[in-house]
Amino acid sequence: MRILIVEDEPTLGKQLKSTLEGAGYAVDLSVDGEDGHYMGSTENYDAIILDLGLPEIDGLTVLNRWRKEGRKFPVFVLTARDSWSDKVAGLDAGADDYLAKPFRTEELIARLRALIRRASGNASSELSVGDVRLDTRSGRVTLDGQPVKMTAQEYKLLSYLMHHKGKVVSRTELIEHIYDQDFDRDSNTIEVFVTRIRKKLGQDVISTIRGLGYSLEEPVS
Repeated sequence: MRILIVEDEPTLGKQLKSTLEGAGYAVDLSVDGEDGHYMGSTENYDAIILDLGLPEIDGLTVLNRWRKEGRKFPVFVLTARDSWSDKVAGLDAGADDYLAKPFRTEELIARLRALIRRASGNASSELSVGDVRLDTRSGRVTLDGQPVKMTAQEYKLLSYLMHHKGKVVSRTELIEHIYDQDFDRDSNTIEVFVTRIRKKLGQDVISTIRGLGYSLEEPVS
């Protein structure tokens, strides 16, 4: 999952980026409202963490512009403004959740996971396709109740496909959402990881849609 952090406080921005990368997310960082608005308008993010007190353009204005442009990604407002009126203004502008500083990173990550799940139509923290289960809280994958060991990159790919179960996901979309921007897009890494996942979970777990991409579907009884 690709996350954008728009935060002008350098230490906090770097800490958040490092923490989220450690939790398995691909993360981009912007330090002002103008750049943050541009990145959110030109890239496909699974969620955005947005500070309100930004230089150049304030966070509420950035959020209003995204929504007027039709950008529907979940936006998590993170700010030192903790009055009820600020919360109402943020939510009315189109924010999906709101957390005041100071905060615990465990709560932020839990709320972020929930936002991403809901945006893809998943209410539970456990995603499933057939006998495969993926717990987004623990990062645990099981097949027919038995744990399956996954590398970090295999887990990222499987998680993205499971969040978008029933949809065809292109190779380009997978690269954009699970890898850093400097990833070599001409490599066959996606194909290699799909092959490895099939070996661990079964050949039928990921379908190849020729010319379009990959898909996870519930098996036909």
